[in-house]
Amino acid sequence: MSYELSYWSTSPLPTIFAVCGAYIALMMLIMCLFMYSKQRKNAYLYMAAAFLFIMTYEGLNIHSALTGMPVFSPESDILRFIQLFSFVLLNVSVVMLYRKIKTMHYWLPLLSAALLVLPLILPSFLPFTLDPIWQSIYFDCFQFVALYLAFVKVTPRIGQPVKYAMGLAVYTVWGILQSIHTYSGTLASVLQGFALALPVLFYSIVFFILFRRIVELMQSIYRSAITDGLTGLYNRRHFMKYLDHYTSQELKISAIFCDIDNFKKLNDTQGHARADEVLKQVAAIMEEELEGIGITGRYGGEELVALVVDRKVKPAQVAENIRARVASETIVTLSIGYSVLRKGVRGDELMKQADKAMYHSKTNGKNKVSDYRSMKTASAEPKESAG
Repeated sequence: MSYELSYWSTSPLPTIFAVCGAYIALMMLIMCLFMYSKQRKNAYLYMAAAFLFIMTYEGLNIHSALTGMPVFSPESDILRFIQLFSFVLLNVSVVMLYRKIKTMHYWLPLLSAALLVLPLILPSFLPFTLDPIWQSIYFDCFQFVALYLAFVKVTPRIGQPVKYAMGLAVYTVWGILQSIHTYSGTLASVLQGFALALPVLFYSIVFFILFRRIVELMQSIYRSAITDGLTGLYNRRHFMKYLDHYTSQELKISAIFCDIDNFKKLNDTQGHARADEVLKQVAAIMEEELEGIGITGRYGGEELVALVVDRKVKPAQVAENIRARVASETIVTLSIGYSVLRKGVRGDELMKQADKAMYHSKTNGKNKVSDYRSMKTASAEPKESAG
């Protein structure tokens, strides 16, 4: 035992691992506070609190390593309190990252704090002296109950269950090694080195879980900012950004403008829910037909639009495919107009041309496709003959 203490008092590993753990906790704390300032999601506050406690825990470990104290300090109940309370906070925050939790669950950290404080204050109220080992047993029981609940209650409710289960497994091994050291009073040097690395590994796994979840949430926020909530197509503002980009590059593109025939009547007779379902069906058909050759968007109401950016594809054929599929696969039909970009035409002008062509289809029988240029040529012919 004296050899082991002498070895670990001179080894830099305890300090290195404690510093690594504190650094990861600091990065996580900063990340959580930053995300909370952007999204005001309580999960980030809970996780920030958890990593603040972890920083404190690792800070005490750094002090312990630098002063030559044992690697594990079974006599330091404050360390166990901080370690276990941060674990509870971490589990609650991980669940909150993925779903809303009941109000009663917000009291779990307070209940855990009360249970963890109990062995610290209870001896002073008792008329007799307890064997100090009972506190270690109490903390170990609390730890393994918390681990069991994390495996059973937390892991199935989050989006990265396998990765988090691996983290919990690492934490479990760490707890077992702590217990062996506490009750046996010794631990092989190799196992001590292994045990020192486990907290850093656990924090790293949680870091990657948090990082991936933040990326998912940011993608979701961005997606909601550029797409229509009902159809999933680009919203009008973002669709027009794409259109302006393509027209500014003077690329050969075509705009398709679709309007669902008799949509108001469908709303009035079958209800908004049924009308929304039909709108989503039409949007899905358009997305399938434009996949790989262009983009789609919701212009407003029952008006859906598309850009054909593949120069090899004929917009007339794409428009006809959309019209035919909607007529055969849904309970509605479409009036469609399209226009090919000409030199000197701006994006908004191109959409107006396609809109006029759609209106021509709408006023000439519906359920048809009209080409703006052909429509314009046909309307100009009587004037030329009259001249």
